[in-house]
Amino acid sequence: MLRQIKYFQAVVRCESFTEAAEECYISQSAVSQQIKALEKELGVRLLERQNRKFTVTPAGEYFYKKSLLLTADFDKLCMETAKIAQNDKPRLLVGYLKGYSSREFQQAVADFAEKYPDTAIDIMNGNHEELYEELRFGRVDLVLNDQRRAFSDEYVNVVLATTECCIEISGRSPIAEMDSVNAAELKDIPCILVASQNQRENEQTYYREVVGINSDFIFAENLEEARLLVIGGKGFMPVDSSGREIQFGTPLRHIPLLRDGKPIKRNYCVFWKANNSGYYIEKFADILKEKFSGIN
Repeated sequence: MLRQIKYFQAVVRCESFTEAAEECYISQSAVSQQIKALEKELGVRLLERQNRKFTVTPAGEYFYKKSLLLTADFDKLCMETAKIAQNDKPRLLVGYLKGYSSREFQQAVADFAEKYPDTAIDIMNGNHEELYEELRFGRVDLVLNDQRRAFSDEYVNVVLATTECCIEISGRSPIAEMDSVNAAELKDIPCILVASQNQRENEQTYYREVVGINSDFIFAENLEEARLLVIGGKGFMPVDSSGREIQFGTPLRHIPLLRDGKPIKRNYCVFWKANNSGYYIEKFADILKEKFSGIN
């Protein structure tokens, strides 16, 4: 029933079965079936359906508000249970963006481990949507992610840096001699993205529709694999301007990426749930802010 409740919350929050289905990574028909099953279990109608539209019934409004408290308490219960199983040792669960290539995050982890040696820190990485999902369902405490959505009051949203996008490309490429390059000029050169199998479509859509890259796409599972592809002259990789150019016999060049002649900017943020704020979460966020302070 808990998963059905979360589907219902998504529909009410998004005001759309379609958007809720996309958010939950299931089909629209599956969301509809699960909510009907929830209504049958409760014996009440939560939504009044009118063709392709719906309204929330008074019972549905009440259930929605109370269920938010229920699911928040359940997520907290799961985390507290895990802490007890770990002999009450404080534990911080942190996620970071898989394609992020600069060192601020690694430096923050090192500083936190030195300052709080009795606190275990678990690290996972993922693409934007994977990190959002992990945070939304309470499987991580905070994430370093890029901003692709409007900020929500459900989370603490701290902008760490606003950077300009670049491409990373082999020094052997003629493009390596350019001062900047428009996204449209790269249409004949493959774009290399770091993405897991189930996130490839999301990443491709973002870079095609938001960044304006109309190349063919090549996917790598991790940053090291992506860089080897770049070094081998297989294509270019989008990175942020704070990344460092590195040498592998043949240098990798960073070239500013433009769209319609203007720099493409991206916010990097640290996010955590507003109802899960705590000492170690905020201390790690403070360390991240310190490490990113020289980028802007």
